[in-house]
Amino acid sequence: MPSDIETIALAGNPNAGKTTLFNALTGANQQVGNYAGVTVERKSGEFFTPHGRKLRVTDLPGCYSLEGGSPDQQIARKVLLGEIDGEAKPDLVVCVVDASNLERHLVLALEVIELGMPVVVALNMVDVAEQAGIRLDPAKLSEELGVPVVPLQANAAKGIVELKQALRHPFPAVPDAPWKHGPAEVLADRRRGRVYQICEVAARRPDGHTSTLSDKLDRWLLHWLVGWVAFIGMMLLVFWSIFSFAAIPMGWIESLQGLLAEKVTASMPEGDLRGLLVDGIIGGVGSVVVFLPQILLLFFFIGLLESSGYMARAAFLMDGVMGKAGLSGKAFLPLFSSYACAIPGVMATRTIDSAKERLVTIFVAPWMSCSARLPVYLVLVPLLLGGQVGGFQQAAVFLGIYALGTATALVVARLLRGKLGPDEVKQHFMLELPPYRAPQWSYVFRHVAGRGWSFLQKAGGLILAINILLWAAQTYPKSGSEDPAEQLAHSAMGRVGKVVEPLVEPLGLDGRTGTAILTSFAAREVFVSSMTQLFHVTEGETDEETWTALRKQLAAETWPDGRPMFTIPAVMALLVFFIYALQCLPTTAVVARESGSWKWAAGQFVFMSAFAWLAAFAVYRIGSIFL
Repeated sequence: MPSDIETIALAGNPNAGKTTLFNALTGANQQVGNYAGVTVERKSGEFFTPHGRKLRVTDLPGCYSLEGGSPDQQIARKVLLGEIDGEAKPDLVVCVVDASNLERHLVLALEVIELGMPVVVALNMVDVAEQAGIRLDPAKLSEELGVPVVPLQANAAKGIVELKQALRHPFPAVPDAPWKHGPAEVLADRRRGRVYQICEVAARRPDGHTSTLSDKLDRWLLHWLVGWVAFIGMMLLVFWSIFSFAAIPMGWIESLQGLLAEKVTASMPEGDLRGLLVDGIIGGVGSVVVFLPQILLLFFFIGLLESSGYMARAAFLMDGVMGKAGLSGKAFLPLFSSYACAIPGVMATRTIDSAKERLVTIFVAPWMSCSARLPVYLVLVPLLLGGQVGGFQQAAVFLGIYALGTATALVVARLLRGKLGPDEVKQHFMLELPPYRAPQWSYVFRHVAGRGWSFLQKAGGLILAINILLWAAQTYPKSGSEDPAEQLAHSAMGRVGKVVEPLVEPLGLDGRTGTAILTSFAAREVFVSSMTQLFHVTEGETDEETWTALRKQLAAETWPDGRPMFTIPAVMALLVFFIYALQCLPTTAVVARESGSWKWAAGQFVFMSAFAWLAAFAVYRIGSIFL
């Protein structure tokens, strides 16, 4: 790191607006990586002050204290102390605090001041504090803390210039912290007492309690009954919206894919190369990319819930349920993130203080049905409903699918938590409930764009490679026969199908479906294109026509004795298998890194695969009796 550029660290509680401030300071001049030797994300950037000085800023992980045992807390403390290899000790710390919740946020600010470094306090969300009737006195707060205090509203870029001006040369002097002497418990009590004294003179609340809009909403949204009804209703609305609003952009993608396939077909003679381009590449990847609008909508709603402040309420609401599973409300956010993708969900467990709770959360996170499963569900659920696509019934089935995975995860978490034993130190659940606010659209759209681009990179890389291999495995070696069935049986894919058929036949499935399942262990999305190729479904002008043709083909498939193959029990078994199986090798690699053990990751993979097969077997056998 160049020695002529001074460094600043942004510290603060979760939901203090620290990341918003970081974005306001650095704009597009940002870099994301990992701290040396650990998997905790490191976000840094550069900006210029009004005086022309270039500064480098690092956004530390949000935490409530520097003394906890979670990876995020440990990294924040080590960075501030200069104990990270290859990471210079910051020259100054900007401590971001929520002006409407100073009683909680100033505790961390005092801990930072105690480290003996130059500190500037960014008094964020002053607009929220004023709406709540809090009388702020930034000058008095600065006097009491012994450090500069800059009031600002980061989400509206107000006060950013003043903050940059406060970072003048030389940096502010190291503040005195007379309360910091004594044993740990005594020191914690002194900090709390000091915070109370400061707030009495610098952040006076109105006499009596004045209900804010957030207070009024929370009376209903955190109610033991109404809150749950609202939560379930919101999830149902999200799923219905995903199916309804994505129809138009999906149609655009389908038309583009069909046009591209027509152009290639018309411009090339019939042969293996044309088959590779049309069936292997355009048809294979297109059958997955077409789900991008629905996946983007899922990420959009997750970003919307986070930005509006409701996500923290959902975690608070779920704390009681999590407690019955041996987890805390802190586990909810990583598990909920796993609905979009298990990888960021697993990485989000770094905020959990308890090492044992963190391991359990990592273990069950892949059972939250991620967005990669959507293409599979969108093909199988209408088949289960007799060809019906869209509507309330499909949304209800989807909600049931997600609920089944979640409920099983909590049951297994409870059992596993009991096996690992209690924590050495009693853990307490602390969660900031930010005020409800209008969504920060810049954050939401950055979130959606980043996740969407990640999905496209995956589709353009791994899925493309697998589809090419699938096409080659179906095409070679050639039998010399014009009969597609005989050619498939003679090909490498047909031979693989014969090997895996004994494993899936007890589930009511044949070797072709077993082969598609096998390919999906690299990426679940590949299952749809694999089934399209393996069952020789004729590509339609649009992907919707192709999926309809695939469903009709599966509905018409029979066993050699004439029995229908894809019966309701068989489709249910296949759905259950995809709910439970860990078909994502990148997730396994991330689990190994986050848990620090390949044995843990391998055990998770084996357990979930075996559990998926047994659950699918049970569903098929029981379903065959009653359906």
